[in-house]
Amino acid sequence: MGFENEFASYEPLRRIMSSEKVKNLQNRFKRRQRENEEFDNFIRDETILKDDLNKDGCLPNKIIAIDGSKQAVKAENGFPGSEFGYITIASVLIFVDKIRELEQREFIHPQEYRETEKATSIDGVLPGCNIIVDNEKTAKESFRKILYEELKDYKVFSDCETLLETYEYILELKLEDEKENNSSAPKSPIGSVDKEMTYGFGEYKCPHSGKTLYSTDALRLHELMKSGGTNGELYGQVMQTFEKLFLVHLLRSFEQKGWVSILDEIAFVLDGPLAVFSASSWLAKYIRREINRINKKQKKFSNKDMIIFGIEKSGMFVDHFIEVDREIYNEEKDKREKLIPNQSLFLIDDKYIKDNIIFSDAKKQYGSETYFGRKLFYKTQNGYHLVPVIISYTQEQLDLSKAKVNQFPRLADVLSILDELVSVRYPNSLTPLISAHSEAAIPLNLGEKVFEKIAEEIKEKN
Repeated sequence: MGFENEFASYEPLRRIMSSEKVKNLQNRFKRRQRENEEFDNFIRDETILKDDLNKDGCLPNKIIAIDGSKQAVKAENGFPGSEFGYITIASVLIFVDKIRELEQREFIHPQEYRETEKATSIDGVLPGCNIIVDNEKTAKESFRKILYEELKDYKVFSDCETLLETYEYILELKLEDEKENNSSAPKSPIGSVDKEMTYGFGEYKCPHSGKTLYSTDALRLHELMKSGGTNGELYGQVMQTFEKLFLVHLLRSFEQKGWVSILDEIAFVLDGPLAVFSASSWLAKYIRREINRINKKQKKFSNKDMIIFGIEKSGMFVDHFIEVDREIYNEEKDKREKLIPNQSLFLIDDKYIKDNIIFSDAKKQYGSETYFGRKLFYKTQNGYHLVPVIISYTQEQLDLSKAKVNQFPRLADVLSILDELVSVRYPNSLTPLISAHSEAAIPLNLGEKVFEKIAEEIKEKN
């Protein structure tokens, strides 16, 4: 470990790379075969032009973008390393129909453009290392208590369920499954109890110790807490879990308001993949099940699936897509050009992922326990590379043994949204997500009842 303001020179790195041990290990690497003519032909043959897709012809006039932000903050309580996590989840409502109207003008007034979006955000503060609240005995007990309280305090509409009630509904689906399958439970969150977790709802007593348990203990996020040092991973997983729960909460709230019939007019966009990782990954299965239930209900009115997708802005899939779309020589045109044309998509299956992106010989399908959507590659009309993750409503759509157009709901409409809203400033993201991220990073509209305010407007139009 270096001292403050002490930086390494390039010399140590040069020595490492010239080391015989390093060279010997590199020679033993299993290497993916780089792109060649055969691989290029495969990509070219499997690439699908957007114009060849069947278009629904009914793009949504509103977009709701959801993004989160996290930050570890040092706490002054006399104990070294004390910190808490500040989590923000922002949602931005974009009136796309108004944007389309403004784009017809020669000059757009900035104030009018700003009025095309409404933002709201919720925040939460979670204890980390060396933070004890109330009469709790440990930082982990404090975290469990505050996590429960944070979910309990928020609701989209004043006359609908809370975020906690949404979560407990999903938990009930899980418990019904486990009862039928006689599944075992994880270890109790109470350190002195060497038995399985006792599931329950709300606040309740542990039958073995008499201590308080919470329904949110089933998320198992407390297992990620470190007793010493920063808890960045914990805060990140809490943020991502809250984002996915917020999506379900929003859909269920629309249902409780009697607005299911308008859900096909709204596209829901999340930052990152449609997946839940780490300790709370069990949520993914039941989130998909609940979204599918609501989708079936709204299809009775629209005969169309809802549009829900996430955007991966970075990572191995993004890097691979950019790498694959390399410049090649076109003999017919006698010029060099990119392998993948603009406004085209490339669908990927499990074999392609394991052979080319995340090396694996596992028989289990990639993401089978964490994803409730699936990825594809799309090159926009202006040549930007996007990796959307589109919702899967059925097991057939989730089946990665194949990659067919009909496995992606509202595919043509999703691609049209990507072309329309891809960011020029950040070419691997969408403008609604950038707005949501800005609101999450610097929350200026905490607690704003945006959806409450537009309730009458939606009601009048429908």
